[in-house]
Amino acid sequence: MSAVARHNVRVSGSGARSMMFAHGFGCDLSMWRHVAPHFEDTFEVVAFDHVGSGGSDSRAYDPEKYASLEGYAADVVEIGEELGIREGIFVGHSVSAMIGALANVERPDMFTTLVMVGPSPRYIDDDGYEGGFSADDINDLLAALEENPLAWSASMAPLIVGNPDQPEHSQELAESICRLDPDIATAFARATFTSDNRADLPKVTAKTLILQCKDDVIASEHVGAYVRDKIAGSKLIMLNASGHCPNLTAPNEVISAIRNFL
Repeated sequence: MSAVARHNVRVSGSGARSMMFAHGFGCDLSMWRHVAPHFEDTFEVVAFDHVGSGGSDSRAYDPEKYASLEGYAADVVEIGEELGIREGIFVGHSVSAMIGALANVERPDMFTTLVMVGPSPRYIDDDGYEGGFSADDINDLLAALEENPLAWSASMAPLIVGNPDQPEHSQELAESICRLDPDIATAFARATFTSDNRADLPKVTAKTLILQCKDDVIASEHVGAYVRDKIAGSKLIMLNASGHCPNLTAPNEVISAIRNFL
């Protein structure tokens, strides 16, 4: 099966450059529905589902390949190859921000512009580094997800999304997580929350924009500043938004920031 079919790739719009949108953990390509269409007048817009998410073919899931984010980055490169993407723009939310960075390191000619929405190269605190979680925090988080995905999604989604005045978005994320195969969800979460890609940041050659929100429990302002400092020439913008999913809760801000950067 081709990568395009395997990942439920959707192509729309038209333009000389391709703009690929990648979703975060527990989500699918629909999470970009408020943002991606606004670029169809200028770019060929590409959206897809990571294996195990949305309309992807879960039969393609390989535990060994997807034990690290490099496996997901390899998929991005494969999709890009099939679509003939060169000098494209990659827009990644949450863990997909780092997946995009890894894809750029692997194929710097494929994506020459990178937009990272709420990125984190390492979630676990380390000496001189504030990732936001202790190792015990992450172990407890993964154990809870494995034990009861339904309860985990119901409790975590509101914390991730924030914006209690917009409960429909928390509900959407919770339902999206619940649709995942439990084993794949736990493995993707483990690959996400135990990753350490700090050493990869200086290797990124793409023109890079980092979008950061206030009160983001997943990727704090400290992490956004760290990413900016490690990617040469990158630009950090603090959105007037809160939580970890501005593509849902504040899409107009995301659209405006990306347009101004491009």
